[in-house]
Amino acid sequence: MQQVKNLALMACIAAAIAGCKAKATETAKKPETTPIVKDNGAKILFPDSEYTSFFVTEKIDSNKLNAEISAPAKVAATIVPSNEGAAQNIVLFDNPDLASSYTSLLQNLVNIQQKKSVLSQKRNIIEKKKIEVDRFSDLQSHGVGTGKDVADAQVGLIGAQTDASTTQNEILNEETAIAENEARLKTGGFDPLSLRRAKAGSAYVICDIPESQISKIKEGQQCVIQFTAYPDQKVTGRIEDIADMVDASSRTVKLRIAIDNDSKKFKAGMYANVMFGVSEGDKLNISKNALVTVQGKNYVFVKQSPTVFARREINVGPQTGDRIIVYNGLHNGDAIATAGVMQLKGLSFGY
Repeated sequence: MQQVKNLALMACIAAAIAGCKAKATETAKKPETTPIVKDNGAKILFPDSEYTSFFVTEKIDSNKLNAEISAPAKVAATIVPSNEGAAQNIVLFDNPDLASSYTSLLQNLVNIQQKKSVLSQKRNIIEKKKIEVDRFSDLQSHGVGTGKDVADAQVGLIGAQTDASTTQNEILNEETAIAENEARLKTGGFDPLSLRRAKAGSAYVICDIPESQISKIKEGQQCVIQFTAYPDQKVTGRIEDIADMVDASSRTVKLRIAIDNDSKKFKAGMYANVMFGVSEGDKLNISKNALVTVQGKNYVFVKQSPTVFARREINVGPQTGDRIIVYNGLHNGDAIATAGVMQLKGLSFGY
């Protein structure tokens, strides 16, 4: 009987030991996996470096930013000589409204020159009429002339002044029309004076670039143009003018690019793509993938150790290509997350 009791006791002890081992094994199989978020999300601590290997980082430094901006474009005008030997070359526009404005502008300029010549003649007539009025008034004062002679001379003077005033008003109307036509041409990306001086065998390409990129483009800068009609050929152009206005709806600015067209193969209306090489100089910069914006503030996540990421607020500048300039908040050598950033954002901000 005593032997049976001993066997039962040993069985209980063995079961207890087995239970303890099972619990220890179970505990070993469940290591801590949840990141710890501290300081209101400013610091994220991971239990092991294996978990942070998911996040790709890059060490930042100051280097020269070079990128390429591209924009759709179109041949807006070509310049050809007049077959009639006229001093003014012919401008062939893609847009008929611009063609009409340019033709009207040229006519306005001719009209205003003619009217100014007529006005000069009428002013000479006014001076002569004044002399006549003075002469007849002097004759009348000496009893030689009559009041009728003076009155007739005064009527003649008033008529000459009226004619001159009419011509002056006509000149003002022409000047108003010139201003309106010039405004239409400038809205289309053209400078009226440059058009009148343009040499035959040239063409103008117009493209729109975002307002945010305008500071990187300069007049006189060269660019590369690839035409849809000639996909295997690249043409070098020169930025001749940057428009004075920003389109209110698209927030873009027009550029006028001059190209050589002696071959006459580029036609008004042809589509193209323009590429501009831009450089920002040596500045601290980050990948656009590293940046998160929350409530108008910009942040990145800096890897401080193999298991710790810290949220850092930064002040950023313009974007060049896929790089963003950083004015402050980071230092050379900081390692920032460029992949897995949304997961870090969720841990840091709680969403």
